[in-house]
Amino acid sequence: MAKELFRFLRSPIENYRRYRSLYDFSDLESSPQNVLHALEDVSFDVHVGERIGIIGANGAGKSTLLKILSRITPPSRGTAVIRGRVSSLLEVGTGFHPELTGRENIYLNGTILGMRKAEIDRKFDEIAAFSAVEKFLDTPVKRYSSGMKVRLAFAVAAHLEPEILIVDEVLAVGDAAFQQKCLKKMEDVGAHGRTVLFVSHNMGAISQLCDRAIWLKSGRVEMEGPVDEVIRAYLNDGASGLAVWRPEGVEPENTEIRVLEASLRDPASGEPTSMVAYGKGLRLDIRYEVPRASPNVSVFYVLRDAMGDVIYVSRDTDNPTWKGRERAAGTYVSTTKLPGFLKPGRYLLSVGVAEGVGARWDRYEDVLSFDVTSAGCPVNPARRGLILPMLEWDVIAEKPGVDGGKVVPLAR
Repeated sequence: MAKELFRFLRSPIENYRRYRSLYDFSDLESSPQNVLHALEDVSFDVHVGERIGIIGANGAGKSTLLKILSRITPPSRGTAVIRGRVSSLLEVGTGFHPELTGRENIYLNGTILGMRKAEIDRKFDEIAAFSAVEKFLDTPVKRYSSGMKVRLAFAVAAHLEPEILIVDEVLAVGDAAFQQKCLKKMEDVGAHGRTVLFVSHNMGAISQLCDRAIWLKSGRVEMEGPVDEVIRAYLNDGASGLAVWRPEGVEPENTEIRVLEASLRDPASGEPTSMVAYGKGLRLDIRYEVPRASPNVSVFYVLRDAMGDVIYVSRDTDNPTWKGRERAAGTYVSTTKLPGFLKPGRYLLSVGVAEGVGARWDRYEDVLSFDVTSAGCPVNPARRGLILPMLEWDVIAEKPGVDGGKVVPLAR
């Protein structure tokens, strides 16, 4: 009996030792060549009220960094000094119980995230309204669609009032309209002087929400600075098939015209780039060589969205000056500006050359790509349609006495 009692009293200590051993990596130090460090020499400061975006490819160490800062995973070495109340939104819906109703899960999930009951009571109506599932609050969550669960979970987490909010890729869930609603809520959190650390693969969301960005590459800080500069460097990193393309080893098949280079550039600086804010255009340069004089040469590109839908096709002979005009043997650059009415998202460009009207042509598929961010977009980017033009409108009051019957231009 005494032996059993002693074992019972000692078991919590043994269990704790086993738990701590899960985080003991000292046995790996003898063979460092077999050790892959999720993070190495990562050091940065975050000031009060800053909104920091953390970007990088899969496996770069972003989520590991947030788990360390959230005190979920202790670092094998080094320290993270945090001053202030921290709330983490690393996985939406953690702690939801399928048998409980939406109402009960709001209280359960809020408690898990660190909210007091009085705080949940005070914010309950706001949470319910934000989730847009008010009609189903007394229905068990197991009967919710996945989208409804996401709405409710984010609504609870978004109404925390921490001094530091850590968010990991949660805005990738839900429909486009709800994502924009969540992003707006995150902007409001940052606007009230709270510090936000935000990880996302959505460069538009990072650009819209954050002031500064940190680019992690292979567990190290590759670059840190203003958000647009860091995003531009990240998107162009190793992007031989994105902002600049050269057909190395690719010979023309149907024409003698040789494409030498295609590139997307900033219209102001002329520097290669594969990111542009909504409403701003990109310059496309296609450099090519004509081996002999011909009156039938044309250069074209095809613009497609990320789903593969063709938005439009454009040719340099749309300029009547060059339609049917002979091009002597030599090297040329056909340049044009992509329009600024494209919706936020990723786009692909195929470029080509033709000789004759549809008779002989070469096309190089998806050799360039670029991202349009939602920064500066004055309307909901989720508006239906392949493009998002901001058109000129006038409003005319026809009844006397209403604005004097004058033409009132809409504010833009």
